[in-house]
Amino acid sequence: MTLTTAQSIEKLHRERSKAIEGGGSKRVEAQHKKGKMTARERIAEFVDPGTFTEFDAFVVHNCSDFAMEKQKVLGDGVVTGCGKVNGRDVYLFAQDFTVFGGSLSEMHAKKICKVMDLAVQNGAPVVGLNDSGGARIQEGVASLGGYAEIFYRNTLASGVVPQISAILGPCAGGAVYSPAITDFIVMTQHTSHMFITGPDVIKTVTGEEIDFETLGGAETHNVKSGVADAACSDEYETLQFVKNLLSYMPQNNLESAPVVPCTDPTDRADAELNTLIPDNPNQPYSMHDVIKRVCDSGSFLEVQPLYAKNLIIGFARLGGQSVGIVANNPMALAGVLDINASIKGARFVRFCDSFNIPLVVFTDVPGFLPGTAQEFGGIIKHGAKLLYAFSEASVPRFTVITRKAYGGAYDVMNSKHIGADLNVAWPSAEIAVMGPEGACNIIFKNEIAQAENPEAKRKELIEAYRDTFANPYVAASKGFIDDIIEPRETRRVLVTALKMNANKRKNLPRRKHGNIPL
Repeated sequence: MTLTTAQSIEKLHRERSKAIEGGGSKRVEAQHKKGKMTARERIAEFVDPGTFTEFDAFVVHNCSDFAMEKQKVLGDGVVTGCGKVNGRDVYLFAQDFTVFGGSLSEMHAKKICKVMDLAVQNGAPVVGLNDSGGARIQEGVASLGGYAEIFYRNTLASGVVPQISAILGPCAGGAVYSPAITDFIVMTQHTSHMFITGPDVIKTVTGEEIDFETLGGAETHNVKSGVADAACSDEYETLQFVKNLLSYMPQNNLESAPVVPCTDPTDRADAELNTLIPDNPNQPYSMHDVIKRVCDSGSFLEVQPLYAKNLIIGFARLGGQSVGIVANNPMALAGVLDINASIKGARFVRFCDSFNIPLVVFTDVPGFLPGTAQEFGGIIKHGAKLLYAFSEASVPRFTVITRKAYGGAYDVMNSKHIGADLNVAWPSAEIAVMGPEGACNIIFKNEIAQAENPEAKRKELIEAYRDTFANPYVAASKGFIDDIIEPRETRRVLVTALKMNANKRKNLPRRKHGNIPL
């Protein structure tokens, strides 16, 4: 029977209502009881009001095995589309756990692939709101193929448009590899989990007993594995964190990092910085305090704050412009570089370089962490990742040496020798192969041993070495640092450097890609 225009419109409204219902009121209620929003509620919370345009609301799966032809739900367990976040376009998908547990089918995957293709084509970020039980078992290899299609697009989009994954429920098996390829992963405490194999499989294979939270919860991946970049208390905080992240990023790799209006004076001097470094070179101080005093007020957004705490990374603004911050943390392991810190820093540096975000480095590093665990774990290769990332980066790069810069770690932390654009030091800077005590034990070993009072001689030689090298003037005399500045002037110097290097151009040798020591 041919429908009239009015009947056709009425049918459209009925079908759209079915799509919006998802898995139905009972499953929506179950989702809410877990402290979780539905896919559409998440999108409404995330995008600017009235800006979301949905794609493929009427898509259904094409599986006819296991009586699946009798279980078709419009949308097939994922809501996809484009909206605006703080006025800028973002493509996104939100998996709907109320429909087949958010499991991924062939058509579910095609919907995700479509928004990813559109994001790359139109030069806008992709955000995934993940809440899925994994591959839809009834579809077998078609589901696995769908995952591979997504992974492939994640890889092609890497370094082209920003990709962020919010984990808002389970993310298991092959599903975890898509978030792993994306630039940032944000998890929700207690309700989100990521793992390759679940507790039951682990018990069967290894005999080990472990619960979901310990195996793959937000704390595990933020503190132990370093897989995640932030842990938020609930879904609202998670979505807000993702929105904050996006505010520091350009839309794509062809655009500059965003600039926002700045009410914090760019020439603001902070006298507190002049007294922040302790007189005792072995006493720690707050590098977080340094960063917050130098950058625009309230602008620092730390990433991976719970993992490898000896290195601080995050986004901030200087004069309204986005910058990436990398800093040694004297409050954790004295700020040494180790395997985890090197990997953490390298990935962040490469992200900033991919998306034209200038890098600001605060150096206070006594060296690389010694020990058999580090050597056997591959500190040589992993430490080289950070060296490689800085050396390869073509964005404007600035370094402030606040105190110690010893050994190979001095080179690695964005030194002048590996292409930094401006390197300055505070008067408290110590730039040398190693600390005075260790150096004197090697250089003057025989002289100390033959002295009438070895301990007194040792102290005398240490003081002489400290007077010679525990200051920035030797490095300055060789042009290895561009200036020695009063700490209180750091903000002004960095803002000026950003302006000076705004049109930086660096031509790298032609190649397919380098071979970073992975």
